Amino acid sequence: MNPTLHQFDEVLAICRGVFEKKLQDYGAAWRILRPGSVTDQIFIKAKRIRTLETTKDNKVDEGIFPEYIGIVNYGIIGLIQLELGYVDSVDISPEKALDLYDRFVAESKALMDAKNHDYGEAWRSMRVSSYTDLILMKIQRTKEIEANDGQTLISEGIDANYKDMINYAVFGLIRLHFDDNSAVVIQL
Repeated sequence: MNPTLHQFDEVLAICRGVFEKKLQDYGAAWRILRPGSVTDQIFIKAKRIRTLETTKDNKVDEGIFPEYIGIVNYGIIGLIQLELGYVDSVDISPEKALDLYDRFVAESKALMDAKNHDYGEAWRSMRVSSYTDLILMKIQRTKEIEANDGQTLISEGIDANYKDMINYAVFGLIRLHFDDNSAVVIQL
């Protein structure tokens, strides 16, 4: 198996484990979030990563790794919300939420594999902090598209931006997990 695909699967298993445990704790409470609120949740995670990368000062006992997990999971929530729309109360079971999660992970993985082929795994030579900046750029693009009621003239839509954010976060997780296991503290 392609090492990148294996690493993708391994870090996604960690993300899915967190998602599944939170479903047990809270149910699919995120179903009430409108797309802009999901984008803002991803922004909060990315902004915290950038602050930690810049200041090297961590006052909350969670590091960069859990924040990248949050970006992956909120990105998938965003894709679910785009497909199903938001609601006023939880309307799906944890099993249905996990089925949708797995489907959007598979779509994101296929996109990553295709781009990885075309770009020759250039992400492996990038700084991890660049993934954060690229996620923040994708958030800005998404906010612009949301402000235009989801309409674009030539660009990809919100769903493509969420998938890119997921994949940049996965790259960060892979690099943090496999390049320096000593730096990873996983809080499930």
